[in-house]
Amino acid sequence: MDRTQLRRFPYPYKALVAICSDVDGTPDRDHYLNIARFLNTEDNTPAGKGVGLEVGNTIYFDMPDSQFAYWNTDDVGRQIVRKLIRSGHIDCFHSFGDLATTREHARRALQELEEHGCRIECWVDHAVAPTNFGADIMRGTGDVPDMLAYHADLTHRHGVRFVWTGRVTSVIGQDRRHSINHLHSLRNPVATARTSAKELAKGYLGRTGNEKFAMHGANDLARPTHLRDGHEVYEFMRCNPHWGGVSAGDTADGFGDVLTETFLRRLIDRRGSCILYTHLGKTSEPGTIFRRKTIEGLHLLAEAVDGREILVTTTRRMLGFWLATRSIVVTKSQHQHGDIVNIDTRPLRELDMPCDLDGISIYVRNSDTTRIFVDGAEIVEVQRNPEDETGQQSISIPWAPLGFPEL
Repeated sequence: MDRTQLRRFPYPYKALVAICSDVDGTPDRDHYLNIARFLNTEDNTPAGKGVGLEVGNTIYFDMPDSQFAYWNTDDVGRQIVRKLIRSGHIDCFHSFGDLATTREHARRALQELEEHGCRIECWVDHAVAPTNFGADIMRGTGDVPDMLAYHADLTHRHGVRFVWTGRVTSVIGQDRRHSINHLHSLRNPVATARTSAKELAKGYLGRTGNEKFAMHGANDLARPTHLRDGHEVYEFMRCNPHWGGVSAGDTADGFGDVLTETFLRRLIDRRGSCILYTHLGKTSEPGTIFRRKTIEGLHLLAEAVDGREILVTTTRRMLGFWLATRSIVVTKSQHQHGDIVNIDTRPLRELDMPCDLDGISIYVRNSDTTRIFVDGAEIVEVQRNPEDETGQQSISIPWAPLGFPEL
């Protein structure tokens, strides 16, 4: 299929952002819930009025009591977690936790979710947890048969199709040309130079055949790959464009130094996609959700959403959209009363992959008279778009926002 038929992002947006926050350091369910409420609603919270974005979160299962996790919270906390999974606001495993060392730990967690009608389709490795999938960075054995922590067959059967195994880039905007032109800090020239040199090296190594840095070389958002036991998945790369490097500013305290006007404008100008790497449960001020600078940065992001420049969504939804734009087959035919667009999702269904069509936008001659069919069935509720910056009209399957549950 000619990819120029598809708009890069749902109309009218020019960039796509997901905030993928590792749950590390989150002390309890109240803190966890207050973060979710501030990010996803406009309710009054301990951090002030919420910013009303669409942001997911990760979840542990087996962890020490000092950190929030499914098994060490109470019944109310577990009920909250399940509601947030069903609504799409918890969309990633963050391994099964430091204390999950065997296949039975994984089986117990997956059975609990399935008994309650919950499903998580993204996996994020954690530090050096035994259940990790990554071999070269995160060093887990969760996908190595015969190892004590092997669980990939169970997790894949549960529905996990997207995995993160430790790759983080400083480049703003993936699926765009590799560029570090944005990396600068007049106040910190030495650290900026060091970060730039590292990113240049990763890009060069990736382009010259080093498998560890292949995604950096291509600046891919995601790529098809196999776990070590052979299961097919899509690996994704996260981004932290902080001038101090990918491990700097990666907490609730430092997130305001990432969500800057410069970052947002650069992402929009590059027409990029970005899954931001952070730990929003980590703060140096106990009892405080976010510092003022982080709150200001989140408001800047909300303004870009309100201005219909950046679409913010969960990691799972971004990856589902990414996969659909690269896998569906779109054909067009002309009729007397208007054009017909046919979308064939068989390539995804044959691979047993999720098919997310929300937001799919297809350039057409006349959006007022075009009809859309998916696998032979007409989509009645469509969004008809005027010309965008390319001078072309488009027709979309509407992007339906997630509804935040009553908790």
